[in-house]
Amino acid sequence: MSAKRRPQGDGTIRKRVDGRWEGRIIIGHKSNGMPIYKSVFGKTQKATLAELHKLIDQYQGVDLSEECRMTLGEWLDKWLDEYMIFTIRENTLARYRNMVDNQVKPYIGNKRLTSLTTVDIQKLYTKLKNEGRIREHPIHGRQLSDSMVRGVHMMLHQALEMAVNERLIVKNPTKGTTIPKKNYAEKQILCDSQLEIFKEAIKKEPYWSDLFYIEIMTGLRKGELCGLKWSDIDFISGTMCIRRSVSKGKDGIVIGETKTDAGVRKIILPPSVIELLQRKKQEATSEWIFPHYSNPSEPMHPEVAYRKLKTILKNAGLPLIRFHDLRHTFATHALQGGVDAKTLSGILGHTNASFTLDTYTHVTSDMQKNASDIVGKMMQKFIRKDN
Repeated sequence: MSAKRRPQGDGTIRKRVDGRWEGRIIIGHKSNGMPIYKSVFGKTQKATLAELHKLIDQYQGVDLSEECRMTLGEWLDKWLDEYMIFTIRENTLARYRNMVDNQVKPYIGNKRLTSLTTVDIQKLYTKLKNEGRIREHPIHGRQLSDSMVRGVHMMLHQALEMAVNERLIVKNPTKGTTIPKKNYAEKQILCDSQLEIFKEAIKKEPYWSDLFYIEIMTGLRKGELCGLKWSDIDFISGTMCIRRSVSKGKDGIVIGETKTDAGVRKIILPPSVIELLQRKKQEATSEWIFPHYSNPSEPMHPEVAYRKLKTILKNAGLPLIRFHDLRHTFATHALQGGVDAKTLSGILGHTNASFTLDTYTHVTSDMQKNASDIVGKMMQKFIRKDN
């Protein structure tokens, strides 16, 4: 028969043999009903009593489970292995594990969950920002980027929110911390002349030319591009459905969902892309539009396409932009060409148009200036007429 539970917040105070005073309350119960205690210590009875009252207020109405004695590192491993493994993409899971192993455990991984404070988390972020990089960077040294610190914060917030739900801690210590603001790096794109050079350069690469041409004409994410199947193309309506994404997994290629729910979409293709795909379909031997060169039953690996892009850019004397910058190139030229943000947002698979506007603010600012100039000239004509 399990032990009878003692009431929560039942505080006691006593003088220890070492001369210190100890205040103790019950914060939860073990599976057999035995209480779990938390203590505060002080040099005087009065000081200890004051701390005990704070503790009682903090744990009022709380009944933590036995696992609350886990360390942060132990909980994060459990959270990833038991809670997140089936809910996030494999590459996201791998990224979280790297954060836990490299940015969290070395600093506060051994700290008990119930002892973790907002101050501890804030100190972690400051430490990571100043010296959280594993390998020293030639320019940034050991400093971790703002986006990486934000990533650690978002991962920790999610994990500790689950700890609250599972009655392991009273409140989430990531709440109330200060993290770096979102700093969107300046987009690298190919200008008109560079884009023409790139088009000519890919013509010299018969195996790769179709892939890169479709990329600059649609702005797909590289995983989405490599994940295209012939069944995704409707030649009659001239549309393409984006349904999946290919990424790098622990044991090779992983075929999964798109980055967001909005990533699943249907786009209307330019006539030149439809014509290209019709020609390519006549020679197809795989269900994949861009199959793996040595194993046609699998899709092209995104990292292989990335490396080939770097070679093409280098040989053409073009800036060594990322694959994702081809997506930025498409989006920038589309906006400058008059495509509205809402339509572009749907093509790119963004969650909403405001994200598109925020991402390409460098373009929209120029567009606003142009619009202002047009309105200004128009109003001057009216003013002259009135005079």
